[in-house]
Amino acid sequence: MILDSFRVTEFRSVKDSGWIDAEQITALIGTNESGKTNILLPLWKLNPADEGKIDLKSDLPRDKYHTYRSANPKPIFISAKYSLSDKEKLDLSKLSDHSCDEFSQVIVSKDFDGNLYYDFPFSIDHGPSIIDKAKKVITTCKGTLESGNDAVGKSETERREKAIHIIDSALDILNGNDAHTVLTSVSEEVAKFNDEVKSSITCAAMADASQQLQALIDECSKPELKNIDAVTTYIKERMPKYVYYSNYGNLDSQIYLPQVLQNIGRQDLGVKAAAKARTLKTLFKFVQLDPKEIMELGSEANGNLSQEQIDSISEKKKEREILLSSASSGFTKSFNEWWKQGNYTFEFQADGNFFKIWVSDSVRPERIELESRSTGLQWFFSFYLVFLVESELHHQNAILLLDEPGVTLHPLAQKDLFLFFENLAQNNQILYTTHSPFMVDSNHLERVRSIYIDADGKTVASPDLRATERLRGKNQPQSIYPAHAALGLSVSDTLLINCNPVLVEGESDQVYLSALKNLLISKGKIAPLKELVFIPTGGVKGIKATSAILSGASEVKPPVLLDGDKPGLKMAAELRGDFYAANQEKVIIVSNYTTLANGEIEDLFPKTKFARIVSRFLPRPEEVDEEFDDIVVDNRPICDQIEDFAKTHGITLELGWKVRLATTMKKEILRGTDKVIGEADEEFSRIVSLFEKL
Repeated sequence: MILDSFRVTEFRSVKDSGWIDAEQITALIGTNESGKTNILLPLWKLNPADEGKIDLKSDLPRDKYHTYRSANPKPIFISAKYSLSDKEKLDLSKLSDHSCDEFSQVIVSKDFDGNLYYDFPFSIDHGPSIIDKAKKVITTCKGTLESGNDAVGKSETERREKAIHIIDSALDILNGNDAHTVLTSVSEEVAKFNDEVKSSITCAAMADASQQLQALIDECSKPELKNIDAVTTYIKERMPKYVYYSNYGNLDSQIYLPQVLQNIGRQDLGVKAAAKARTLKTLFKFVQLDPKEIMELGSEANGNLSQEQIDSISEKKKEREILLSSASSGFTKSFNEWWKQGNYTFEFQADGNFFKIWVSDSVRPERIELESRSTGLQWFFSFYLVFLVESELHHQNAILLLDEPGVTLHPLAQKDLFLFFENLAQNNQILYTTHSPFMVDSNHLERVRSIYIDADGKTVASPDLRATERLRGKNQPQSIYPAHAALGLSVSDTLLINCNPVLVEGESDQVYLSALKNLLISKGKIAPLKELVFIPTGGVKGIKATSAILSGASEVKPPVLLDGDKPGLKMAAELRGDFYAANQEKVIIVSNYTTLANGEIEDLFPKTKFARIVSRFLPRPEEVDEEFDDIVVDNRPICDQIEDFAKTHGITLELGWKVRLATTMKKEILRGTDKVIGEADEEFSRIVSLFEKL
């Protein structure tokens, strides 16, 4: 099972994150206090490898605590979409008598009571009952209406009173057993509210409730899943475990054993103390040592001792020494097999009631306390313990959730950590939060999600790295600083490591071109002497500033690739008129390599092939029979056609949809199939020509 996306709702500061796509490595960037941790924690609590208990006092939204703590059923706070392997599809097909194709995906959700719900797209939802869902829709709508601004005008007040009366009537209906009949009656009751002022808050709330009720009615027509218990048991047993780690868990070198014994069993510790107690528990579990036994073996006796008693104490201390030496050797071997960036020797030592950790290596052979070594080594040591112990000493089927990893590391060490993630991601998905530009890969901005606070003070996630500027007029440009700074860093890095930077307008351009570069290299069509690095500039307005950074350092202006739309052509004219007057050939227009005068990066591909994938990408309503690839034409930019199609059929294109589409296309391109572009396509030769120009 692979995590495709997840959604956090009503968890601490997160009202509704929306669906967040998960890559093999996903970076959640944002400022401090933006709620990044509150995006990770619900995932951990969905299926924790260890710990990860739900705490209503901490996890419920503070403003809803009085409502939700006694609610029945309690709200769902996390939902995760998983794709299934061919074997898993086959197994589920045998268990249920449904076809393999019907098990392409499963959604697993969890509520604040700890109940798990399983939903397959083809069948009726097996979460809370449809009636319960309808009750939640209605009560949420009523709550919205009742919490409205009392200072509104008379007409809005009357409108609100009418709506609340209708909602109360709808609640009275929600007591029947036949879901379809009940929901139809409720929907008809809600539909009685009709007002010409569609922009009012009351109308918006009622319209949203009506839409959700219609979706529930549609759900009633889905077939029941056969052999539900066997299917859900199968899914539960194969769900990936989540391992969460934050810097709070980093261990000290000197550990007081009586405190360890006390804290390991406590449930009332603060966040920092609980994290450290968790790491200590994993330490002693990993080395197969009992802290109580270590204390007892090292205990002293008072008073006059017989020779027999002295010998007994000596033997116990010798046994303790052997135990600790054996554990030290075992840990050292395991750690060095896992962490290749150094050759470390760890030594566990007991002194009375104190447990000590010493470290040496080939460069620094003298023994040094763990806490006196680099914070990076402390982090790796502690993370290693938690990861391996909680994932039961194997890497498979565990998803890592890392909160601000390497925040105290030197920038170069942070980059090493990032490379380490790349290796670790061969077997594990990784999601991590950061506000460090050194932890953002500018070659893979499709992996980045921006976390920010919206106008209502709630945490929101978006793949659109400029979402805050669009939604709040640049009130939070610092929330995407890591991504912007990473671009600046990569500019410097490219100069240092002899790469060729190419400036492009946006993140989607970077995703497409990086994929095409790898495709052409694998086909032997290009063999660049220097690595091509595509740097998104946040739109045409960022071209000059980024180019100035590069030119100031090297006097060599980087190529600029612009779309053939009006903003792109205008910027091309400006650049050729001044900044690139002596290097006009380096201002390149995408449309010169398409059949369209106003072509964009998406128009480099065969339209028919591209459109087929768009049809699968778009969230098409059930009542829409028409597919996008049925109506696509050759004489218009394909993105314009996608937007028109969505508008015509009532499909909402969320912010950042171009980046998500580009990521989908990239995966197909890198698979080496011809589903997006093949050598036989006439567009292929034009793409080769474009890269030769770059």
